[in-house]
Amino acid sequence: MLVTCSSITPHPTPPNSSLPPLTTTNDLCNSFVPISRRNLLSLLTLSTTSFSDFSLNPISVPFATARGLFQMPPARLANRYFLVRAGESEFESFGIINTNPVAKTSVDSGLSEKGKKQTVRSAFELKAMGACERSCWIWPSITQRAYQAAEIIASVNGISRSYIVPEYSFLDARGLGAYEGKSLESVLEVYASDSISPTTKPPPIDNGTPNESVADVFVRVTQLMSILETQYSGDTVIIVSPDSDNLTVLQAGLIGLDLRRQSCETHFTAISVVSFIHFGNQLRLISRLK
Repeated sequence: MLVTCSSITPHPTPPNSSLPPLTTTNDLCNSFVPISRRNLLSLLTLSTTSFSDFSLNPISVPFATARGLFQMPPARLANRYFLVRAGESEFESFGIINTNPVAKTSVDSGLSEKGKKQTVRSAFELKAMGACERSCWIWPSITQRAYQAAEIIASVNGISRSYIVPEYSFLDARGLGAYEGKSLESVLEVYASDSISPTTKPPPIDNGTPNESVADVFVRVTQLMSILETQYSGDTVIIVSPDSDNLTVLQAGLIGLDLRRQSCETHFTAISVVSFIHFGNQLRLISRLK
């Protein structure tokens, strides 16, 4: 055991005169005094007797205030949030569904030319709304188009790239299983099933694409919010998702909407921006752009 010290107050001699006195040197760091078993037992007796009346006179010890487990809908939010859907991807420009996480960092998962223009518009809308006036954190999915959107938002709003925090799993595009590679219009079949039950999954496929229900996405975005509400307090966080489903489910959870209705009542277009903040104990939807 290594002991380091700067100054030590000498210990008084124990009241039992039959025991050898303890050291009274002021330079304890430079001396070694052997302690016998009798010394040790005596010291333990002295240290425990000083707390013998604890039950009668308990010591008031301050403790940290925990925020508790994050639940949807939240009782309050510690931060202000802006929800942004990334612009059109290259795959979407071809009218193809692509939700396989294996391809999320590929060039084809990046923004199309139209998607870049859409994202620039969203970035300027965020600026007009004062999203980053007092700085902000940008949390994009690591998916190529979402991270590219985050860089555009940071550039337009004068935010350093060090404030971009890539998210590696909780913001992945919803896995649509056997709908992978099909036309974008076929996603309406998925939403029709969602309106019946939030636990209904798309048909599975064996190419590694997940088949996620609304309830699965709800678990992911709740975990994300739990991290953000724990990590930050009084900050502004811009969440950038590669698809609409993450954001519609998150918005439904925040306002307590039935998850079966999330796809039809909270749909996000490629230029949607939604802001949430708490006034007192009431969650307010501040603004929404389509």
